[in-house]
Amino acid sequence: MAELDLLRFLAALAVVAFHYLIAYASVWGDRPAELFPALAPIAGLGILGVELFFIISGFVILMSVWGRGLGAFARSRLVRLYPAYWLSLAAVAALYGLTGAKALDPKLSPGDYLLNATMFQRLFKVTDASGVYWSLWAELRFYLLMAILVIVGVTYGRVLVFAGVWLAAAGAVKLLEHHELLDSALVHETVMPDYAPYFIAGMALYLIHKHGSSWLPWLYVAAAYGLSLHSALGRVHRRIEGAGFKNMPVTDLGVIITITLIFALMALMALGVLRLKSSKVLTALGGVTYPLYLFHSVIAVALIPVLTGDLPPWAVATVTTLAAIAVSYLVYSFAERPIQRLLKPRRSTQTPSAPAVQVEKASVP
Repeated sequence: MAELDLLRFLAALAVVAFHYLIAYASVWGDRPAELFPALAPIAGLGILGVELFFIISGFVILMSVWGRGLGAFARSRLVRLYPAYWLSLAAVAALYGLTGAKALDPKLSPGDYLLNATMFQRLFKVTDASGVYWSLWAELRFYLLMAILVIVGVTYGRVLVFAGVWLAAAGAVKLLEHHELLDSALVHETVMPDYAPYFIAGMALYLIHKHGSSWLPWLYVAAAYGLSLHSALGRVHRRIEGAGFKNMPVTDLGVIITITLIFALMALMALGVLRLKSSKVLTALGGVTYPLYLFHSVIAVALIPVLTGDLPPWAVATVTTLAAIAVSYLVYSFAERPIQRLLKPRRSTQTPSAPAVQVEKASVP
């Protein structure tokens, strides 16, 4: 689905804009919002690019597990997540171990880096090697919950029950957040009340996409939208409280409009209204999305301090963004894809009656 490739790339670019133009004060040696006052109110909304990622993930993961067993699901996730992640982890370790870089330094021991390689470091209270890794922990917990659904068997009815129970649990934890039975680390880590609405919305939208519109999946989307507004506003408010509105100039109205636009775009995509023709460019944009998300922090720490003295801030941000995209494309083309091809099981699609179809499939990237 080419439109998903484009949406994923735009989500990653939004996160890059947020970090480069708002968040990375230690990298710039100055408050980025003061360097880019005209762009700061829009760039600040880039923090919600991760929320778009989560909705897309709910849609795509349900699509990928339909009709597959647990082994195939686990293998597909390992092949998809870990190769680029390990490369980015190695880049982070090399940056802080071999250079004098200080900005965003996680100050980890070799053992901490090894634990980061599992992607389960947060389970052991070990700091993420890169700040962007936090969202991968949410993704992993989503995959573990989906594994339960895969074991039971993925059907339309079971997905509705699974998503409905999860949505109800997330709503209960939010409404009764101070209740002694619900206000515990285990409940929050499992239910993920702040992120569950996005995954659930994506799953419901896939049901609509696959089986057509019916009232219950749309009810899930509407409920998830309401919970998502609460979660997004809370996340932005916490950021403003930590940095100050001057350094994170994002309004509640801006957050509401952004979340509404995200849900609207995904709904149009699910209904088939938003359709793009597949192309090599869109495939490449989708391919560089994950490496761009993982590597843009490393590129910023390596380049921005070096370029700041010689170029104006807008030029530094532009050059660094283009460099991050270029590096991500190289990682995607010459590392991630070859490793994925090596690890993916071979499948034979040839049939005696359809040689032309086999040739056409072989040509698809």
